[in-house]
Formats: sequence, structure tokens, C-alpha cells
Amino acid sequence: MGQSYPLSDDHRHTRGKDILGGDDIARSLTRIAFEIIERNQGAENLVIAGIPTRGAVLARRLVQRIREVGGLNTDLAIIDTTMYRDDLADHPLRTPHPTEIPPAGIDGRTVVLVDDVLYTGRTIKAALDALSGIGRPAAVQLAVLVDRGHRELPIRPDFVGKNLPTSRQETVTILLEETDGRDGVLLGRND
Repeated sequence: MGQSYPLSDDHRHTRGKDILGGDDIARSLTRIAFEIIERNQGAENLVIAGIPTRGAVLARRLVQRIREVGGLNTDLAIIDTTMYRDDLADHPLRTPHPTEIPPAGIDGRTVVLVDDVLYTGRTIKAALDALSGIGRPAAVQLAVLVDRGHRELPIRPDFVGKNLPTSRQETVTILLEETDGRDGVLLGRND
């Protein structure tokens, strides 16, 4: 902890202090997987829905962990929020990602939305809006790797890897092996 590392091209201008390492992230995801199973009294009828980019990676990992402990019928979905965001006028060049829904759909199932960082809540609102255009789940729950506070909307996660109180001047950067070459959570500053 406390070291700064050079980052991938996505994060080349970001530096920060390591808050979580790869082992910490793995333990957090395993704990979240067990909490999801416990809260839902098993893994039947679950859809783990990741929000691109890093939320989708985390969702894949969660599905794998849930399946390893017997949730073989747990499905993966990817929910693109691009066209549902309320900041498109400010950031019009977002690249949409494909939305992927399991063959059984989401109607009547419990959907667990997965994102890397919960901040203002606006991405989650966009994901909820996108879900309403896809189907009608029985329930929607939220899992995040990091909750950094500063909500602008009344959204609260059901499953959290790490609560990390921050100031608005600080940045939280999530690194994942699949997208960045290593796992880590970095805390930096907007300078």
C-alpha cells in the first residue's frame, strides 16, 4: 500500500495510492458472491448484470464465483447505459457497448446490477432506465466494488466491496486485469 504505479493507456494521466490490491478485490468479490446467494436464498433465478466497462468485468467474475459454489443457473447480462445517461450533452462521444441479455430474459427474475464505483448514482439510474426497456425483473439489487459517497440521487447499494469515503477533489480508479493489466483500487487527487 501507498505506492503509485504507471497505468494503462486508459488511465495514463491518473496516479494514486493503492487502497486495494488484487487479493483484496478477489476477497471482496467472493464475499459479495456469498452475500448475493444468502440474500436471495440461493442462486436460482439470478441475473448478474454488469455495466460496461469495468462493471461488466466484475459481473463476469461474480457469475463465475456464484457458479463455482452451485449457482449453475445464474446468468450474465451486460447493460449498456450510454443512451440513458443524463450527461450526453456534456459527453456526446461515448461509445455504446452491446447490451447482452440471457436467452431466458430478465422478466420475473432477480437482477443484480454490478458497477465498479458508486459515486453520484447517475450511472445506476441510467442502468435502471435501460432495464425498464428490456423487461420487468422481480427485483433489482446493486453490487459495487467501491462506494465512495457523494450521492446525488437516492440510490444505495445492497452489496459493497469497500466503503471509501472521499472528497470531491479525490479520484477513485479501478484497475482490472482484463482491461488494465492488473487488479487494484487507487485513490488520487484531481489536480
